[in-house]
Amino acid sequence: MRTIIESDPYVSLIQTQQWPQRGAWPCRWIGLATLWQPPFAAAYRRRFQLEQAATIRLHVTADERYEFFLDGVRVGRGSERGDEHNWFYETYDLPMKAGAHVLVARVWSLGGHAPYAQMSVRHGFLCAAEGAFIDVLGTGVAAWDAKKLDGYAFIPCGLAWGAGAKVDIHGEAFPWGFEQGGGDGWAPAVALHPGVNGFIKNEFAAIHHLKPATLPAMLEQAMPPGMIRHVEAVASLNTEAVAVRAANHLSSEAAGWQGLVNGGRLTIPPNTTRRAILDLNNYYCVYPSVTVSGGKGAVIRIQWAEALYEPGTGALSSGGEANARSKGNRDQIEGKEFIGVGDIFRPEGGRNRLFETLWWEPGRYVEIMVCTGAEALTLERLTLRETRYPFEPESKLACSDERWARLTPIAVRVIQMCSHETYFDCPYYEQLMYVGDTRLQVLTTFALSRDSRLPRKALRMFEASRFVDRGLTQSRYPSRVAQIIPPFSLWWTAMVHDYALWRGDPDFVRSLLPGVRTVLETYLQLRNRDGLVQAPAGWNFMDWVPEWTTTTNDVRNWGVPPDGEFGANGLINWLTILSLRLIADVEEWMGESELAARDRREAANLATSADRAFWDARRNLYAEDVKHQHFTEHTQCLALLSGCLDAGRQAKVAAALVADPALARTTIYFAHYLFEVLRLSGRMDVLFNRMELWFGLEAQGFKTTFEEPEPSRSDCHGWGAHPLYHYFATILGIRPIGMGFQTVRIQPQLGPLQQACGTLVHPQGDIIVELSRRNGRLAGTIELPAGISGQFVDGQTVRDLKPGWQRIG
Repeated sequence: MRTIIESDPYVSLIQTQQWPQRGAWPCRWIGLATLWQPPFAAAYRRRFQLEQAATIRLHVTADERYEFFLDGVRVGRGSERGDEHNWFYETYDLPMKAGAHVLVARVWSLGGHAPYAQMSVRHGFLCAAEGAFIDVLGTGVAAWDAKKLDGYAFIPCGLAWGAGAKVDIHGEAFPWGFEQGGGDGWAPAVALHPGVNGFIKNEFAAIHHLKPATLPAMLEQAMPPGMIRHVEAVASLNTEAVAVRAANHLSSEAAGWQGLVNGGRLTIPPNTTRRAILDLNNYYCVYPSVTVSGGKGAVIRIQWAEALYEPGTGALSSGGEANARSKGNRDQIEGKEFIGVGDIFRPEGGRNRLFETLWWEPGRYVEIMVCTGAEALTLERLTLRETRYPFEPESKLACSDERWARLTPIAVRVIQMCSHETYFDCPYYEQLMYVGDTRLQVLTTFALSRDSRLPRKALRMFEASRFVDRGLTQSRYPSRVAQIIPPFSLWWTAMVHDYALWRGDPDFVRSLLPGVRTVLETYLQLRNRDGLVQAPAGWNFMDWVPEWTTTTNDVRNWGVPPDGEFGANGLINWLTILSLRLIADVEEWMGESELAARDRREAANLATSADRAFWDARRNLYAEDVKHQHFTEHTQCLALLSGCLDAGRQAKVAAALVADPALARTTIYFAHYLFEVLRLSGRMDVLFNRMELWFGLEAQGFKTTFEEPEPSRSDCHGWGAHPLYHYFATILGIRPIGMGFQTVRIQPQLGPLQQACGTLVHPQGDIIVELSRRNGRLAGTIELPAGISGQFVDGQTVRDLKPGWQRIG
């Protein structure tokens, strides 16, 4: 039913419109007659009759979000997340039989309770038809009805900050059957501002600039039922400090709860309180719902957690995330406390009442609490439907180290769980797309999938975010709460380089270059009298390094390197140099040789200043600060990756990087850049040693990769998937040469592996590499797609590769 369009559906009207009205749609947004203050939910209804069967195209959007129903059946959700200038609408082709029909939308506006990632202009709903159906179904034209949906209360997100409020639904006030257009309280909707072509912005202030959705519908599918691990009688809903004890497990009731999870029904007697803990056996993002009968006065609470906490170490849900750290082995629940977030449903005694959330819930563990009053409650159905971006890996890998086979599903899962209408840093907490995280997620996506729609959207949204501070990108976007991490703007320029290299598309890349140039120019303007980039104003996060806790003016670790707040920092300077060099390549690919030469010249000048200020000949390392008191792996990595060091200096830094035990070490995120350097220096022994962190995840019960060294806040952080990228790009050594992956260099470094195989997706087919060691040399086969040539490099041996299958060694 969903379809993707690329241009405005009413573009033909432009020719007949005067410029002040140019771009206006024939349909308008609609709202409620009473202007309610968020948070609230509303419904919009259009009853109509069709004389004959037809397939009707509708363009639908809402502020903040909607669910769309045809004849009581949900046909879509939206709107795809964007901002005021990129307000996306979904397009539906709905086949309908002759006869009576009803369209209904549930629209909610949470205001300050909304997720940080949810932006808003003002509450409203828009349904725009085409052709003869404009007058029949178009909002602001046809006779739509509206009403506020009572029964909703909203629970602050607490522990999972930034993810938005949860729902508390009071059944006695809820308008059951609204999605079928039934019930009373409906009144004529009020016409608001016009729909507006988002590509033509004329004379429209503070309005939604509409653009077609860029992504397919999010996946929504049935999932495995999971396992009931614990059932317990408790005194009340206050269970955060009630540790799970096997001695309290009601084994006689466990089968009934498992039956509910497996699709059956379960009756809870009157005046009973039960707590059941469900283990989903994997990490999921889930739309939960429960259908109940009876149970007037009962309370159902369904909460979600990534893992249970060690006793006394978790922060209460009302107290935020600050101390919610110690979780131990994620498979274990005995003796631990369930501290989570979730929703509350309050039945009013009716039959087959469907309670459902407005937004999905993330995690592995589910706590289901039921507290009945004087009436028994029957749980007719518990439904859990997985949702995420419809991403499935197309690339394949296999090697002689079975640990890679165990790590792969963990790394794939974290990318899936952190991919929705944007990339997410993490699904449990912020649900925001951060530049630094996203760069690594995009590279991993390139290694696993041909689908580049989510990477393209990420690049576009960060470009759209630049109009807040100095032309720099915001650190995370879309976001209704602006935040600047200045170094992330440089990582965005690197993302543009990555897209050009791995996917090409000159027109798309060229459209991003004005913003890229502004970011680089902003950094060049920050140079002080010593020629060094002075730390930009903002949160100059680089990595969650434990040693950096005391290097800022705050007692906690903000991930800012020494002198990264107010001074001249080595890491920030080398990142600027690296970005200039990367964009110089892009400018060259775009035919802008003068701009490329300028970028390289500025990089060389800055590198000279950085070398003068930060080089420490005693340690053969670059310091973080001009006083040479702090040294990190991070700065060595970016200095080596910059391409500005001569061969002698490269050799010294590369050797000291792996030999100096006093260096502050990269953690999960920045290890990507360490791995890039280890590839260049041929130190696969060190790379595999650092991979022990990932290889140990399964034994610790992780189903996804975590955020930072233990104790970690987030158990599902997308930046930790980058070893999958490195399997293909570093171990098998498959990398593009030049723009658009038109040529390939395959330079494998198997390290301790005796055999390694992989099928890597390519825009024009697959690159298949199968290698093993024979007499100290690599042998095997390589297959390239039609039209793709390249080189195979093994030590000092270089061999030309042609399209098709060929034997190596």
